[in-house]
Amino acid sequence: MRATPVPEIDGAYLFEPTPYADERGFFCRTFDAEVVRSVGLDPDAFVQDSLSRSVRGVLRGLHLRAGAGEAKLVRCSYGRIFDVVVDLRAGSPTYRNTAFFDLSGETQRTLYIPAGCAHGFQALTETADIAYRIDRPHDPAEDVTIAFDDPELGIPWPLPVASVSLRDREAPSLAEALKHAEALKHEEN
Repeated sequence: MRATPVPEIDGAYLFEPTPYADERGFFCRTFDAEVVRSVGLDPDAFVQDSLSRSVRGVLRGLHLRAGAGEAKLVRCSYGRIFDVVVDLRAGSPTYRNTAFFDLSGETQRTLYIPAGCAHGFQALTETADIAYRIDRPHDPAEDVTIAFDDPELGIPWPLPVASVSLRDREAPSLAEALKHAEALKHEEN
C-alpha cells in the first residue's frame, strides 16, 4: 500500500492498495496503520466506522462538521463513485480548492479527507457501498450541509441526480453554509 498526497487539498492523501489477484478474485489490505502513520496521521484516532449504500445517480453531500471538524477515510468497497472534496479551512494554502476522485471496488483506494473539508459523492453504478472511518463520534448538532449544485463551486456531477435527501436538496449556498459554520464555532467559545 502506498500513500500519495493530493495536490489540490493540503493534508489529503490517497491510499492505494496492492491487490493480489488470481483466478479466485483478489485480496488487498484496505488499511495499514504503518502507512497511515508514515504520512503523519494517527491511525488510532479513528473511532467510528460506517457504511452507506447508494444506487446509481444518488448524490450525497456536500457535508462537513462545524466545531473541531471531522477527518475521515472514505473508500468505495463495492461499485463506483464520483467523489468530491472541497477545502473550507480558512487558513489552508488550498482554501476553496476542489478535488475529484474516481473511487471503486475495483481499486479499493481510500481517500483521507482532513477536518474542515466538505465531502460528497455520486453513485455511478447500480449499487455502490461506501465505507467511512471517522476520527470522532458523530454529533448531528455540528452538521453543515452545502448545496451540491452551488454555482460558485461548479461541481461537474457526471450523472443527472436520481435522488437526494431532503437535507441535501434544501442545503444553503456555500456562502450561507460558511456563515452558519462560523456561527457554530463562536457558540462553542
